[in-house]
Amino acid sequence: MENKLRWCFKIKDGLKIVEPNERLSKSYLEQAKSSLLRAEKNLLENDLLWATVTIYYAEYYALYSFLQKIGIKCENHACSIIAVGFLLGENKVKIINQHKDKRIDAQYYMKVDQEAKVKAMLQEAKMFISNFD
Repeated sequence: MENKLRWCFKIKDGLKIVEPNERLSKSYLEQAKSSLLRAEKNLLENDLLWATVTIYYAEYYALYSFLQKIGIKCENHACSIIAVGFLLGENKVKIINQHKDKRIDAQYYMKVDQEAKVKAMLQEAKMFISNFD
C-alpha cells in the first residue's frame, strides 16, 4: 500500500497536497448525490450500462469530496482510491473498488440479465456516499 501511495505522489496528475477547499468539497458531494439520482433514473429506464457508470462516478465524487476537504488533489482515480484506503482503511474503499471493476465490465463487455446486480450496486452506492456526507 505505501509503495503504491508513494508512486501516486510521483506520477503526473497523481496525488498533490493543496489547500483544503470546503466549497469544492461540498460541490463534489452535491454532484455525487445528483449522479445517484441520475443512476436511479437510468435504472428505471432499464439503461443498465449508464446506471452502472453513473453509480461508480457518484461514489467517486463523494470520495473526491473527502480528498478536497482535507487538501488532496488527484486526477488519477486509482490513486484517489488508494489514498482514501490508506487514510480511512481498506474497508472504506472496498465497494468503490468493486464498482469500478463493474463499471469497466459494463462499458467494455456486454452482459445481459444484470438488473438485480445493478439495483444492489445502487443501494451499496447510497451507503458508500452517506459515509462522506
